[in-house]
Amino acid sequence: MAFWIGLVAGSTLIIGFLAFGARRLLNTRFSLVRTVLAAIVGETVASPILKALMRGLDPDRPNVASAAWFVVLGWACALLIAMIVLVVWEAFVPTGTIPSPFLWVRSLRARAARTRRYWQITWIFIRAGLGPYLRGRTRPEGESRSRLAHSLAAALDRGGVTFVKLGQVLSTRRDVLPEEFVAELGRLRDRAAPVPWERIERVLRDELGAPVEEVFAEFEREPLAAASVAQVHTARLRTGEEVVVKVQRPGVRTVVERDLDIVRRLARTLDARAGWGRALGIVELAEGFATALREELDFRIETRNMAAVASAHRNTSGQAHNPHTNNGRVRIPRPHEDLCSARVLVMERLHGVPLSQAGPALADRGLDQAELARDLLDEMLRQIMLDGVFHADPHPGNLLLLDDGRLGMIDFGSVGRLDSGLRASLGRILLAVNRADPIALTDALLEVTARPDELDEQALERALGAFMARHLAAGQTPDAAMFTELFRVMTRFALAVPAEFAAVFRALGTLEGGLTELAPGFDMVGEARAFGASHLGERLRPESLRDAAAGELAAMLPTLRRIPRRLDRITSAIEGGRLTVNVRLFADERDRATVTGLLHQFLLTLLASTAGVMAVLLLGLKHGPTMTDSVGLYQFLGYGMLVVCSVLALRVLVGVFRPGTRHR
Repeated sequence: MAFWIGLVAGSTLIIGFLAFGARRLLNTRFSLVRTVLAAIVGETVASPILKALMRGLDPDRPNVASAAWFVVLGWACALLIAMIVLVVWEAFVPTGTIPSPFLWVRSLRARAARTRRYWQITWIFIRAGLGPYLRGRTRPEGESRSRLAHSLAAALDRGGVTFVKLGQVLSTRRDVLPEEFVAELGRLRDRAAPVPWERIERVLRDELGAPVEEVFAEFEREPLAAASVAQVHTARLRTGEEVVVKVQRPGVRTVVERDLDIVRRLARTLDARAGWGRALGIVELAEGFATALREELDFRIETRNMAAVASAHRNTSGQAHNPHTNNGRVRIPRPHEDLCSARVLVMERLHGVPLSQAGPALADRGLDQAELARDLLDEMLRQIMLDGVFHADPHPGNLLLLDDGRLGMIDFGSVGRLDSGLRASLGRILLAVNRADPIALTDALLEVTARPDELDEQALERALGAFMARHLAAGQTPDAAMFTELFRVMTRFALAVPAEFAAVFRALGTLEGGLTELAPGFDMVGEARAFGASHLGERLRPESLRDAAAGELAAMLPTLRRIPRRLDRITSAIEGGRLTVNVRLFADERDRATVTGLLHQFLLTLLASTAGVMAVLLLGLKHGPTMTDSVGLYQFLGYGMLVVCSVLALRVLVGVFRPGTRHR
């Protein structure tokens, strides 16, 4: 028993030494499983080599020195074999491509559920007749587009919450989808059966940290509305204020995360197999959708969005001197941030009906529908151009006709942001469009997009001139669809539309549907021009110009104060012949690290080549001192140099297979 324990302990010690040595010599991190398996292989393969070397020793006259050197060479061979296994393993199965065995067991149930869901969604799409399009064998053209759009909308509707949301997002992408798809996907509605009160009460208790009766004076158990992500209840606070409580459906996050993985897989499949998928940038669409939907599942983000928009709204809504200020004609609910959490949102209640259902109320109450539409458009343009924080999904379901005749905006899960630089660039683009100036529009677009290396700027100017001739010529009535064509012109010339600008035009395109329902025939572009002219005139007033000039001067004052002293130093240095220019090569640490790494690899390659040549020369020598009857000293040294050559070469190769590795 003691013999076997000692044998196991000795083998473990040898394997541990080989694993540690191989990892240190390669100077690269490998997983414990890989390192131990490589050490076991090295020990197994090197043992016969060591036995063959020992067989040449005379048992009657043992040479202790030769035996010791043979043991060293055998261990070196074991290390070399372990390193070869690690490098070859890394070449064919890079680290991170296969999850750890410990994770396999833990994720087995999740993988099974995801696989079932994946095949369920695939079968839904196949039954809808979308199989050839998913495999990239067919491209939608002509009359088949309408049938395909209808089938796609039906399949997404049957797919559940994530796919309904995906269809709603795609319905706003007029810049990438044909009109047939936009129309069909726009009919998707986010609806679901209400969750039983017991489950909703459990979520409220967990998130609020107290029973519902202690937080609210009244709470309506029957939901006001139920969607696939959350449902809404009305309540009254202890202070007497009426509020709306948005509660996330239990378990919806798990469902959404699983389905988002399926969306990404389908997007990668279409990108690889279907040319039209690559043309649409479907992988980028899927990633953007996943990011937006995850934000929508965190009500704390919606709370901050609502507070930001409401704050900017309050700061700018009282400027009575501007004829296009709506003076509070559009209301934004105030969140009760102390009661909001990741799954519960409590906000001020706005009494009214969604704009999509407001037709009878508009007719009965005799409201000025054009004036309401103008107020809504002015509020949206103010959020975009002046505040820089805007509602990014203003579809008719998120717009309310209030009981007092005003309008309201709700559901701020999707919000766009523009900093002052982007707002200025957007203003230059819109000003160039308004003036029908293709040269100014070209300059403005190139200012905010990555310029392709092979861009034909003259061809771009001609294309933009043709675009303006179609939409802005005398007698033409421009509409929001012209921005869709502008995006397509930019796509044709490989100009990447900034995500912030895409959100702006998607929001305006979505708003157009609400404006049409509110006031059929409403001239959205004409009113937007009036808004722009009004605020441009406001900025050109003497008081505004004076304030702007004072602000710019205050920002430049520190620089202006330093200019005389710096000019004096430069002229003094020129007079004394001491003017020098200092240039720091490789000032960036990343540049130094890159050059150091390349030099390191070069030196290792040079040393490996030198050791290899020396090994070949030593192995070629036939005479010289002998260590055993079959092994000479030169041959032994040659094998040793061959091991050194192999170790250095493996160090170079592991750097090739894992270029991002940071050596320790």
